[in-house]
Amino acid sequence: MGKTFVRLLALAAILATGFVANAGENSPIGKKIDNFSARDFRGKTTSLADFSQSKVVAVVFLGTECPLAKLYAPRLAELAAEFETRGVAFVAIDANLQDSIADLAHYAQENKLDFPVLKDAGNVIADHLGAARTPEVFVLDQDRVVRYWGRIDDQYGFQEAGVGFQRAEPKRRDLAIALEELLTGKAVSQPIAKNQGCLIGRVKQPVANSDVTYSKHIAAILNNNCVYCHRTGQIAPFPLTSYAETVGWADMIREVVAERRMPPWHADPKVGHFRNDARLSDHDQELINKWVDSGAPEGDPKDLPPARQFAEGWLIPKPDQVIYMGEDSYDVPATGTVEYQRFVVDPGWTEDKWVKAMQCMPGNHSVVHHIIVYLVPPGVTPSGQAGRLRSNWLGAFAPGLRPQVLEEGLARYVQKGSKLLFEVHYTPNGIAQKDRSYVGFVYADPRSVKKEVAVQNAGNFTFKIPPGDPNYEVESEFVFRQNALLLTVSPHMHVRGKDFRYDLIYPDGKQETVLWVPRYDFGWQTTYELTDPKLLPKGTKMHCVAHFDNSADNFANPDPNKEVGWGEQTWEEMMFGWFEMSLADQDLTQPATASAQRVKEFLAQADTTRLDDQLQAMARGALASDKTFERFGWQLFEIVPQLDRICVTAVENDKVRLKMIQERLGLKTSLRSRSTVIKAAGQSLAEYALGDKTVVNDEMGNTKGSIMANMASKDIRSSMHVPVEIGGLRCTINFWSAEAGAFPPEAARLLEQAARLMAEGAKIAGK
Repeated sequence: MGKTFVRLLALAAILATGFVANAGENSPIGKKIDNFSARDFRGKTTSLADFSQSKVVAVVFLGTECPLAKLYAPRLAELAAEFETRGVAFVAIDANLQDSIADLAHYAQENKLDFPVLKDAGNVIADHLGAARTPEVFVLDQDRVVRYWGRIDDQYGFQEAGVGFQRAEPKRRDLAIALEELLTGKAVSQPIAKNQGCLIGRVKQPVANSDVTYSKHIAAILNNNCVYCHRTGQIAPFPLTSYAETVGWADMIREVVAERRMPPWHADPKVGHFRNDARLSDHDQELINKWVDSGAPEGDPKDLPPARQFAEGWLIPKPDQVIYMGEDSYDVPATGTVEYQRFVVDPGWTEDKWVKAMQCMPGNHSVVHHIIVYLVPPGVTPSGQAGRLRSNWLGAFAPGLRPQVLEEGLARYVQKGSKLLFEVHYTPNGIAQKDRSYVGFVYADPRSVKKEVAVQNAGNFTFKIPPGDPNYEVESEFVFRQNALLLTVSPHMHVRGKDFRYDLIYPDGKQETVLWVPRYDFGWQTTYELTDPKLLPKGTKMHCVAHFDNSADNFANPDPNKEVGWGEQTWEEMMFGWFEMSLADQDLTQPATASAQRVKEFLAQADTTRLDDQLQAMARGALASDKTFERFGWQLFEIVPQLDRICVTAVENDKVRLKMIQERLGLKTSLRSRSTVIKAAGQSLAEYALGDKTVVNDEMGNTKGSIMANMASKDIRSSMHVPVEIGGLRCTINFWSAEAGAFPPEAARLLEQAARLMAEGAKIAGK
């Protein structure tokens, strides 16, 4: 995604103001505009007549809080400079009731607008020209007749159902083309280009003694549904915490509520039940309509409900601990693509933690697209009953993602000594920036926690979306290998994402849809919280189906002519069916009967553990790159929980070399550098590569050589080695565990199948 638009998506700002086209409004083309006058934010009066020497005048209606007007302000400054010497004058008009002179001054100065920026008190100029939205342009010829009306260009906008899009560059510079044509004596080839933007906040005449008022009715609706985001310092583009802040947005509020674009909610209401369902009731919508029809009266301030109380700067209760991603800020360049940045920090946890709520906070909203906080555990196997779900995902910030406060008795487990890994995706916005993001934690009393909550996902890494395909289907699956409780679901795709469905397939064959998002919007990363946890018996499958629009009809599509596969950047794609779960039979308030043993857990679910079609495809492609090897490794760690490290070693010129490695965070091992070269003589690892049989070491005492000895001196207690040939070299694909006896026949068969597929795929690819 591009620069400033991603920033506004991350603020969830654009949909919050609801942009729609001005279809049906009377065209002003051919209308002669009489002289008008207004003062700028410095108090200087400017008239249309002041531009008598200008060949063309571009009158642009703007709003200081309208996200699209914010996006286009720098573009207007560029266009004004581009055409200034050719006799084109620009003048901006702010007709919004809600925009103060101070707001206007800040907007003009921040965006370096050197042309007049006037305040249209009482909407007189807006009414004269027939302006409806911001930003909206009227281009007047030398006789001050309107020759062009509409948008600035088509780079930013919204398609069906208010889903935002942004192109790397505009396809058509409508305003620039109209100016060029007029300056060269031509008729404007496209005189109307429907604009998208915020309704102008016009002055209203409230009905006396109205049955519905802001103080008595509307403030309570906003408090309950909107001010969570629409308050100072939060992600919405403007606050709605007082009458003065709200009245200018009255028409816009009615529009986005009527079209169900606000509050944001994308799930089909006929499927599933969610306790965070954000939709307004029909009664509340009716009250809003009556209020606007009555001129948006304030009413008696004595009728105002108590203001909602929030921890200052947070969407969660006041954190017990705040941890920054590092001592120093990260320097984000002005332009270019920034690879995902990762920062490891030690929070100093000397005892296990139970996290009830957490919130990731961008230090600089303008360049942080998303943050994921992972756990780096101190070892591999937590003791006792806790940590059985083994999820390293702790929490995230993303556009539209609200932090969650877990229900009583539920919490996320963090093992003492763990560190935090901040993974941050930066999107340069044209100006060099600094960022120091952070995370806040609210802890639960360990004695109150009954169940551990963890984030899991049904993901697909192997899809390839053909060029131009408008409805490409991708599927993914997750098998619940223990009785589980499903708590939340959260679909994730990028800008080609079209729709997403979660189906549950129970062991008896019964199928149930728990979420259907018919119009996916990358601008809103919603977690859908089930009203009641859903009990899933062992063997239940989570089956996710998504569709992608890789055609030119998808205005958000960066390039419809390219095949698209999995990737981290937003011009690539992802397909994840994220969800939160807990173990149905777990009660941590009861005494532990035994330490968690991962091999026993694997054997208990071995009958449901297999390499499905997607995992087989991932295995065949695993040796293509470090990234594909890493992805497949994490999938194996999920289905074989006692597995802690996978690596590929080769015998070359009587030397043993490491080729690839993937291991769990926090694991202590040796042979981790590809530059290390060890003589093959006397090394069990070399003998395994030159042999023809898979070898399993239930413990490390019967092995030879420094490699195995060094592994045994660290965390490794057992290993498995599959001999293969890769690129003409004798190799072993090695599996390691911190538990003794980690590879019983059930695990060995599955891992040997994985190793053979990896080698087979490398052979086909000619690696």
